[in-house]
Amino acid sequence: MTDRADRSDASLARDAALGDRVAFETLLQRHGPALHRYALRSCSTAADAEDVVQETFVAAWRGLARWDGRASVKTWLFAIAARKVADSGRRRRAVPIDDELLEPMASPEAGPDERAHERELVEALERALDELPYRQRACWVLIEVEGLSQAEVASVLGMTPDAVRGTIFRARRNLTERMVRWR
Repeated sequence: MTDRADRSDASLARDAALGDRVAFETLLQRHGPALHRYALRSCSTAADAEDVVQETFVAAWRGLARWDGRASVKTWLFAIAARKVADSGRRRRAVPIDDELLEPMASPEAGPDERAHERELVEALERALDELPYRQRACWVLIEVEGLSQAEVASVLGMTPDAVRGTIFRARRNLTERMVRWR
């Protein structure tokens, strides 16, 4: 028997739909961190983000039998999370990034001045993201941070691929304008 960590998301989802809790936990471990990062960027507080992720996985567990395989499990989970964020009706404000994504920016040899400058850059990016409209912010985070394709983002957010292209273009343009000081 193949180790669960080596199995595809689709295979794990099929087993989870049949009641295999360990398969579902494997999906949770695999996609939970990315969903949490997305929720942090989209909700008012870390507690709200935790609630969104938890509600996402509860809805996914209940809806596994309806997953039809047309979208990847990851895209399907992000679509559920996007609906949960929208349902919450909360506007998000800047939340510090405390994951490993931006750590490679700081070189081990960087001095205190360089690290302070990098912290200021990250804070400026967080403020700039906070100023973007929800769809622009969501598209940018899903593409630039989570690595989803434009087609996947379209599926997640219920947009057409052309709308995603236009939205990500506007998001990048707006971020460039807001971050001009850091060029």
